[in-house]
Amino acid sequence: MSNPPNAFGTRSAPFCINTAVIIVLIGSVAGGFTAQRPLSSVNRPPSKTTAAASPAELSVPEAIAINKTGSTELKWVFGGKSQRGWAIYIPLILEAVGTDKGVESSEFAKAVARWQKHHGLRANGIVDQDTWSEMIREFQSPRIKERDNPPSDSLVVAPPSDFFDEDRPAEFRQVESRSYVAYKRMIAAAAKDRSLGLRVTASGALAPAEKYLKIISAFRSREHQDRLRKAEPQAGRAGLAVNSPHFTGRAIDLYVGGEPVSSADGNRLVQTRTPVYRWLVKNAQKFGFRPYFYEPWHWEYVSGPQ
Repeated sequence: MSNPPNAFGTRSAPFCINTAVIIVLIGSVAGGFTAQRPLSSVNRPPSKTTAAASPAELSVPEAIAINKTGSTELKWVFGGKSQRGWAIYIPLILEAVGTDKGVESSEFAKAVARWQKHHGLRANGIVDQDTWSEMIREFQSPRIKERDNPPSDSLVVAPPSDFFDEDRPAEFRQVESRSYVAYKRMIAAAAKDRSLGLRVTASGALAPAEKYLKIISAFRSREHQDRLRKAEPQAGRAGLAVNSPHFTGRAIDLYVGGEPVSSADGNRLVQTRTPVYRWLVKNAQKFGFRPYFYEPWHWEYVSGPQ
């Protein structure tokens, strides 16, 4: 029996691992994800903890307690860098499991259990390592797969007013044309949402002084990316991607708060708590954009309006 689509419109095959795992994601933290591989945990918890963390059936009190701890303590690895917890990604998780209730609520545990059941996992209501691994795979599956530069006639030069840095040269203000049209439609919708408190012009466009949702970066050629990497030799896999979706012109970095593109945990946590980021999580898909789960600022145009 096929699994139903989740809130992001994707289907996932059952994926269940019976041992404790650390999630290893191979690729760049800067948009260069290529694969993921589960490995046996080096630091296995005591057997009592393991049993408590993996009940075969939903126990709401246990799930609440374990989710509260796991949101800040679950160990996993991404791009060769150790990670702890999934609190940064709560908006994406809530959207995926279909609830707006907090991690410490019974509704959250029940929603996770339903999601697990649909994905062939034990419906224990806990975002454990098996579940988190499958969630990441689901978040990543709709992303841009190709990395080729688009034809030059498919790129448009966006005006300086669309950019976080209005002094950005024209050659670095290029966006793939369909993606740019979708971006403008999406921003127009956000500007109408008064709950976001965005500054807008009389025509409904984002005001020049407004920084939220302005473009930080879009199309980058492979040659330009190589120059950036050479200028930052310490970036490695945890910095600038060797094969970036920005090569297509369909990946757009948007300002969602904090330091624009800092992957520091504290900064990403700030970003995923802003109203504009939460709005994007709920609405960007309507305009064809999907998130890169690790970078709150990074959004990819993958399809027409939904």
